[in-house]
Amino acid sequence: NYTFAANETALPYLNTATVGGRTIGFAYASFLLGAVDIANIAAVSNPRLGKSQWAIFAQDTWKVTRKLTFDYGLRWDYGTYQREQYGRFPSFSSTTPNPSAGGHLGGVIFEGNGPGLCNCSFAKNYPYAIGPRLGMAFQINSKTVLRAGWGISYSITPTNNQISGSASSQNPIVNPVFGEAAMTLGTGIPRTAQQIAWPSYSAGLYPLAGSTSIANFPTFLVDQNSGRPARQVMWSIGLQRELAQNLVVEASYVGNRGAWWQANLLVDYNALTPQILAANGLDLNNAADRTLLLLPLNQQTRFKSPYTGFPAGATVAQSLRPYPQFLNVPATWAPLGDTWYDSLQAKVTKRLSHGFDFTYTFTWQKELTLGAEADPPGPGAPPGSVNDVFNRSQNKSLSGYSRPFVGVLAANYTVPKWGGNKALSWGLRDWQIGVALQYASGLPIHVPYAQNNLNTLLLRNLPLGITALSYANRIPDQALFTKDINCHCFDPNSTFILNPSAWQDPAPGQWGNSAPYYNDYRYERRPNESMSLGRLFRIRERASISIRAEFSNIFNRAEMSNPSGTNAKLLQTASGGKNTAGFGWINTATVAAQPRQGTIVARFTF
Repeated sequence: NYTFAANETALPYLNTATVGGRTIGFAYASFLLGAVDIANIAAVSNPRLGKSQWAIFAQDTWKVTRKLTFDYGLRWDYGTYQREQYGRFPSFSSTTPNPSAGGHLGGVIFEGNGPGLCNCSFAKNYPYAIGPRLGMAFQINSKTVLRAGWGISYSITPTNNQISGSASSQNPIVNPVFGEAAMTLGTGIPRTAQQIAWPSYSAGLYPLAGSTSIANFPTFLVDQNSGRPARQVMWSIGLQRELAQNLVVEASYVGNRGAWWQANLLVDYNALTPQILAANGLDLNNAADRTLLLLPLNQQTRFKSPYTGFPAGATVAQSLRPYPQFLNVPATWAPLGDTWYDSLQAKVTKRLSHGFDFTYTFTWQKELTLGAEADPPGPGAPPGSVNDVFNRSQNKSLSGYSRPFVGVLAANYTVPKWGGNKALSWGLRDWQIGVALQYASGLPIHVPYAQNNLNTLLLRNLPLGITALSYANRIPDQALFTKDINCHCFDPNSTFILNPSAWQDPAPGQWGNSAPYYNDYRYERRPNESMSLGRLFRIRERASISIRAEFSNIFNRAEMSNPSGTNAKLLQTASGGKNTAGFGWINTATVAAQPRQGTIVARFTF
């Protein structure tokens, strides 16, 4: 694979292909000259990642008396951590000299036994995932039952399909300096590149030999506790009472405590720590030291290159990192996250009578987390909530999924037979109408990120592309919103709903003191309302037709998109009387939920 760029036909002494917003090189011209900017050879590779998961359990029910029953059981889970079957997956090693970085510590190793392998295992498998469970039901009287339960459960050991690419062979040939080709088509691929085969167990696979730039480490550091599953201790106690025939109410306290959840952003192996700064006589409270950290190494005389071949244009901060040859050493499967959950759960059940039944549940809950959401699983998940990774305990906060109040109504009604006209009765009877209505608190809004360039100084991990990990400080007595976000009383085209005056950046070089989420700082409440209608028509004993219609957003609510809230200093702008950008801006070109939608299904069964 060949990549051609404008660099080779730009002006090399400028060290850029862009001047005044215009490109001065031409990639097609570089191609005509045969000047390759980057070449890549992918040797044939066949990595195979896998793991095992096993479980065994036993359970029993003991009816002690007519009024007292116990359920009890025991479960054992065992899972291995994910690995490459022959040890061909690399992991970062902090104690291995890296020949591509002048022998500086920080290379790769390969697990397993054999030539070039470390004769070791990257992680340990946890054999003690034993989960007892106990439940009890006691009939206080003919209409009241006390129920309680306690148990321990374990998750499966984690997997990550994205790491498979790190085990594959990618051998790029990069340009040594700006404007100089990595190779030319006329001379062919360099012989050394042609000889690289997969797998290569070299400790100096990264960084690329001859590269003058700092790059992200392309593989992972497999945590030594990767084989440990997350553990959850759960308990509940509640009363169930029959108020009338076919009407039952119950209320329960439900709680759990979780540990060992994945929290990879609670570790940062290549960040500048307070100890590193202090050992080098640097103080973030000193403006001169902050300026020095951002200077290129070749523009100051106080600090020297960490190893021969280190890029002279890299910053002083980069040169002081534990492994200066890399921008980032990503962790995987670090079981450091904790969770806390407490709730009051109430339920009313109307059993089927006169064609009608319903269930209403109400939950009042509180959810806390420490790092367990640092790696969101996908779109729609809240952003990671890790502030200073080296003050881990201060990251305990409200969960990004927190909704203190949740109410759900599910009801069904079957139309009875009608008297009089038989045809009319046949057409109207036995239709089943169902509704599911959920009303809940809005999800919490993440506190704005501080804009004091702390991440640039300390080179901390970047979650989701955010360029500053610290949080803006909340100013007491300042309203968080300019209007009630749930009042439906403002025009989002002319109103910035979030108040930038409620937030202030911490001092240069300092961490913010805000929590990532606050209970009174939430997005708009978003109801979830659906309805269904259906009926089964029996033609004969072995043939029938069923018709069912399902509708979502049945009241056709227009739900605004969430406001922009990551940067409280983002300038609020408008054009033509319509807001266009800024802190608290709601983009009216999009909506958070689709308008009313329906699906009709007919099925003939014979």
